[in-house]
Amino acid sequence: MTLKLIEEAVEAGARAQKACELLGVSLRAIQRWRVQHEGDRRCGPRPEPANKLSEQERKKVLQIANSKPFRDLSPKQIVPRLADEGQYIASESTMYRILREEGLMNHRLSSRPPSAPPKGHAASGPCQIWSWDITYLKTTIKGRFFYLYLFMDVWSRMIVAAQVHADELSDHSSRLLAHACMRYSSDCQRPLVLHSDNGGPMKGSTMLATLQSLGVVPSYSRPRVSDDNPYSESLFRTLKYRSEYPSKPFDTLEEARQWVEGFVKWYNTQHLHSSICFVTPADRHFGREKHILEKRRKVYAKARRKNPKRWSKNIRNWEPVGEVRLNQKHPQEAPLKSTA
Repeated sequence: MTLKLIEEAVEAGARAQKACELLGVSLRAIQRWRVQHEGDRRCGPRPEPANKLSEQERKKVLQIANSKPFRDLSPKQIVPRLADEGQYIASESTMYRILREEGLMNHRLSSRPPSAPPKGHAASGPCQIWSWDITYLKTTIKGRFFYLYLFMDVWSRMIVAAQVHADELSDHSSRLLAHACMRYSSDCQRPLVLHSDNGGPMKGSTMLATLQSLGVVPSYSRPRVSDDNPYSESLFRTLKYRSEYPSKPFDTLEEARQWVEGFVKWYNTQHLHSSICFVTPADRHFGREKHILEKRRKVYAKARRKNPKRWSKNIRNWEPVGEVRLNQKHPQEAPLKSTA
């Protein structure tokens, strides 16, 4: 039909280009149809999908995403929190699409891919592998810093010990490790592996003596390779890029200690960690994650039964994360043998 109309218009003296523009088709398409002996193959406007969110549901997604409890969180954080409250509004991908269409998406930072890790260790439960490091905290005096000593459990991601000091000494780290081991002695597997980089406080004589007396196996990153200690580095990134991180340097040591204490409490008991299926580190460390994830699974199963057309595949996997590896790429690789 379209070809016939174009031909009639050209025979009447009209330009082919102009006739194509009036019919909403390109001249190149007309030429192709003639060569291929085909007519107008356009399908017309697409029908709306049956499982499309209603305008009211779309507004609810935007209202929740912009509400005070969720406005600083990504859909990856919003969806499991809603599931904990017994609500299912939309999937993560749908939330991302709606926010993208409304211009509410913004990536603040770019990340570079990590380097290839060496062989390492594997943890199947809490207190099998700990990771620790020291980071600088700026002060109001230029050139002076406070030092945050922080130990975390690799399997649960829970911070097991944290302390701020005015100097960087092996004595501080050894005392903090001894205190953490005493506090979690009932949970610790023997031998406990402690991973760190190659800094002075990590390999000082006092720290090495403490490790030996406690029966803790040391594990170290490769020299000048920061990616070999990924869990501690990731934790420091979360700490310093959190919106509540002070915009001004710390004035006193006590001020820094109070802020770190608040961060540790938030991180362990409120932060839904993306690498452990969006449960808090404390819930995973103390065995509460199975109940939480089973509750979320039931919420999703109910939502699927209510509107099965919106689910093209299975519901989201809410199974607990199993074994966690530190610098170990393949399950068949043997754990790195560390020497005390």
